[in-house]
Amino acid sequence: MSTAVVSDTWYMTQRQFMAFLRQPAYLIITLIQPVIWLFLFGALFRKVATIPGFGSGSYLDYLVPGVIVMSAVSSNMWAGMGTLEEIERGTLNRFLITPVRRSALMNANVVMQALTTAFQSVIIVLLGWIGGAHYPGGAAGLVVLIVASSVLGTIFGAFSNALGMLVRERESIIGINTFLLLPLTFLSSAFMATTLMPHWMQVVARFNPVNWALEAGRSAMAASPDWWSVFSHGSWLVLLAAAAVWLSMRTFRSYQKSV
Repeated sequence: MSTAVVSDTWYMTQRQFMAFLRQPAYLIITLIQPVIWLFLFGALFRKVATIPGFGSGSYLDYLVPGVIVMSAVSSNMWAGMGTLEEIERGTLNRFLITPVRRSALMNANVVMQALTTAFQSVIIVLLGWIGGAHYPGGAAGLVVLIVASSVLGTIFGAFSNALGMLVRERESIIGINTFLLLPLTFLSSAFMATTLMPHWMQVVARFNPVNWALEAGRSAMAASPDWWSVFSHGSWLVLLAAAAVWLSMRTFRSYQKSV
């Protein structure tokens, strides 16, 4: 049974990957947008690193993880739009009468989002390196950062899928995503060290999953990695990802019963 689920998930993931490649404009935008964030914000806030207490020699070094995590959030928040489109076109309903395992239909979406996020993260890392960013933690630190961003992408992708099946309205998905993206990003250490934030922001950041991914990634990328921070923040991310995938599967079963 597990082998069949893996096989079906891989088949459905390939299908989504081919659909992704057939949209070159979207592919280009997903790569250009992080470039704009990286070099625009890097130039705009370059002198922030000189503020006493900031704790980073180069703002670009600090910014690369922030852009990676922000990209993971912003790209995966729209996964529900794809689910909604498949519902409206009747594609999802047609798959329900095939022998494909039901769990594979949702698992493929999660796997595809994770792979896309990982690929995007690698591109940002390379662009940051070309721009002069340094990665003291080496390959191990970068791997942790990319995995953390992929898990974070899984969280928002799964929640977005659940939202798409629950509300089934584009306007609602757009409104909720627009409302959440900037607060979640700026109430984290993506662009500013938490030590320089107002106290209430520091408290919110402590419970913000976006900040968990950043803390895990930056702790692993330090010259002297804090592996306890990586483990603790990473564990919370994995638990939340499991809850998000579970919620996505539950909403999918509810949708299946309604058709």
